[in-house]
Amino acid sequence: MSKGVTKQSEDFSKWYTDVVRQAKLADYGPVKGTMVIRPYGYAIWENFQSILNQMFKDTGHVNAYFPMLIPESFLQKEAEHVEGFAPEVAVVTHAGGKKLDEPLVVRPTSETIIWHMYKKWISSYRDLPLLINQWANVVRWEMRTRLFLRTSEFLWQEGHTAHASAEEAQAETLKMLEVYRSFAEDYMAMPVITGKKSESEKFAGAISTYSIEAMMRDTRALQSGTSHYLGQNFAKAFEVTFQNTDNEEEFVYATSWGVSTRLVGGLIMSHGDDKGLILPPKVAPYQVVIIPIFRDETRDLVMNKVNDLVADLSKAQIRVHVDADEKSSPGFKFNEWEMCGVPMRVEIGPKDVEKEQAVVAIRHSGTKHFVEFSELVKFLSEQVETIQDELFQRALDFREANTHVVDNWEDFKEVLETKGGFIKAYWNGSAEVEEKIKDETKATIRCIPFDQPAKSGKCVYTGEESTQQVIFAKAY
Repeated sequence: MSKGVTKQSEDFSKWYTDVVRQAKLADYGPVKGTMVIRPYGYAIWENFQSILNQMFKDTGHVNAYFPMLIPESFLQKEAEHVEGFAPEVAVVTHAGGKKLDEPLVVRPTSETIIWHMYKKWISSYRDLPLLINQWANVVRWEMRTRLFLRTSEFLWQEGHTAHASAEEAQAETLKMLEVYRSFAEDYMAMPVITGKKSESEKFAGAISTYSIEAMMRDTRALQSGTSHYLGQNFAKAFEVTFQNTDNEEEFVYATSWGVSTRLVGGLIMSHGDDKGLILPPKVAPYQVVIIPIFRDETRDLVMNKVNDLVADLSKAQIRVHVDADEKSSPGFKFNEWEMCGVPMRVEIGPKDVEKEQAVVAIRHSGTKHFVEFSELVKFLSEQVETIQDELFQRALDFREANTHVVDNWEDFKEVLETKGGFIKAYWNGSAEVEEKIKDETKATIRCIPFDQPAKSGKCVYTGEESTQQVIFAKAY
């Protein structure tokens, strides 16, 4: 175990903070609740951005940018929306040395200002659909914060689309949820459950909210992405209409959807161990780190081979970093790069050059392989997919082992207290029952999964007949 890192089994929360700071992912900002994302942490976020950005463009979306300062009156136009965000809003009252005529809200999300602009841009069905995404920062004045998971300012993307029909908007909502599921599972190696949020858990101002829910290694849930069907709520609030094909004026239909730097926290907690981070190769800043081991007289021999390998790996589109720092010992470097979660470490010394082979250490399994130089690029390329698959399967096995089906209230409380994890249980759909369960156990309904059992059951709290099985869990 790396020096100064708390064991997961002793204090998972402390372990998480230790890893974030020792792997140099982020640090605390000078304003309470803010976060400085350090270069290595930002490199992970950049990889997320790059992949997601292409996925968005492949589904027909384009990027734009909207102001971060929003007239306070805009939020008042959609009552449910302003009520949902009121406790978290930061307000600017003075600028340029003077009190402003109207206070400005620092965006907690951008629906209101975007729909103000859409009113200018949309007049006919020919202007639809409008498929816009924004990469931005937002501010939500959180009282209890944790690096990446919940900070007063964070980075995210927010998609905002306008459509000519409810059916088209609903299809968009589910399409983007599937994009998030694919990204989480195929790139982050983080298995998720997709489903609909309960009425009390949905986005403020939405008709319905859908989410992807992941289990962290302490068995708590993390909401990792949301997609909202907004109906005509925001269009009515901002009077955004279009002339349909029958030459009639109609309010447009809307969606919004987003993921944030919270995903970096999810990545850490899905795969990490007592040595630090474990990164899936597809999102790791470096997929391979090479540690050259030499003395003065063997420097050229080793570095010539290292440079050749770097050139070959670059041609194979493998992200590689060489740690040739002579101030640190090889053992220190091994520990440092294990902490940083680099999927593969290659060690090359003079004896390895003589034998025409290298030592390859695999981070997540701890296994070592002696690979001939002639086979090294092929081996490392294949390991990218192998490691990715093994990390996903390991996380999926962990989730399945910590998911429990419960059919009565006493068992529900006992399982939650002694085992934790996800609880699959029937629920009668009552918001009052949902609130009672939350008050008594601190467990919330994470989602109503799309994948439902063929038969009905009995509500875990009331015993009433129910057709919907939901996922309960304690969550971040």
